[in-house]
Amino acid sequence: MTDQDQTTDQVVEEQNNQPAEETANAEAQNDTKSPEESISTEEEVEEGESVDNSWRQKIKPGMTVRVYQYIREKDAKGNDKIRQQPFEGIIIAQKGGQQPEATFTVRKIGANGIGVEKIFPLYSPNIAQVKLIKQARVRRAKLFFLRNLKFKKKLKEKNIEE
Repeated sequence: MTDQDQTTDQVVEEQNNQPAEETANAEAQNDTKSPEESISTEEEVEEGESVDNSWRQKIKPGMTVRVYQYIREKDAKGNDKIRQQPFEGIIIAQKGGQQPEATFTVRKIGANGIGVEKIFPLYSPNIAQVKLIKQARVRRAKLFFLRNLKFKKKLKEKNIEE
């Protein structure tokens, strides 16, 4: 055996010799569920099917979308509470294609005319669902010109709400 194999064996033996309390605490921490496991969407409850993820191939810059995002909060008693919060706006950029690290940027005009942008990972477990609302006719891949206008430039749109 080499020195590296011996060190690896020693580490494994040390981990196996942990007190039972530490092992029980570690197992209890691993039992917590991620948001997508602990929450069933309305579609799953009603139809008994998995969530439709075909929106990932359909989204394009210029689309108006409503992104439902899981938000984890603590209630008055200190318990975790998970809710869905919608964010509706225009997709102004999409980066990374269909790769695991791909993102899309959604921009909306908030209160008092202040623009708000959020960058969402395409394969984030914190995204409950995305509803496609409208499709604008655009001739650019990046719509950053919408940031600089004092008013929203009027884009030709058609409804595609599902």
